[in-house]
Amino acid sequence: MKVGIVVIGASWGGLHALKSVLGGLPAGFGAPIAVAQHRPPGGEELLAGLLRARTALNVDEAEDKDELVPGCVRLAPPGYHLLVDDRHLALSVDPAVRHSRPSIDVLFDSAARSYGPRAVGVVLTGANDDGARGLAALRRRGGYAIVQDPADAEVPQMPRAALHHAGADAVLALAAIPPALVALVGEAR
Repeated sequence: MKVGIVVIGASWGGLHALKSVLGGLPAGFGAPIAVAQHRPPGGEELLAGLLRARTALNVDEAEDKDELVPGCVRLAPPGYHLLVDDRHLALSVDPAVRHSRPSIDVLFDSAARSYGPRAVGVVLTGANDDGARGLAALRRRGGYAIVQDPADAEVPQMPRAALHHAGADAVLALAAIPPALVALVGEAR
């Protein structure tokens, strides 16, 4: 499978989890990455800066119409849904979904519609069930699902909900997720 995009969702405990996952990926990672991390408004560049310090990848807050580029990570800004629209990203201020904006479900569902079997979804630690329905949509369209092992998550509710609603192609400890992504995606040529 030629992976077109990796979408990652995280909530409570997500900073540590994202540092671990993104920090384990090579600079030449062969797919774009879009991230929905639940966080309050303010300090928009803080998360990007903290992640940049831990990874060889280019990490920035997403802007409307950003092109998806392999090896680049785009973060949903606080208060905005992040959507995948073919080879670009879109931002939306539509109402919160399951009490969240950005919503992981919205990101995953849009990636499933744009990339189908070429999408990889990753659900990490969190204290709610956001991401479970989006991951199910991604799997229905042939995408590949990785869920952090709930026993390994700082807060296990989100991975448990994802497994309950969507199942997974791989349930992995945090440290095993980067090598799995590299095996799936490879490096850019």
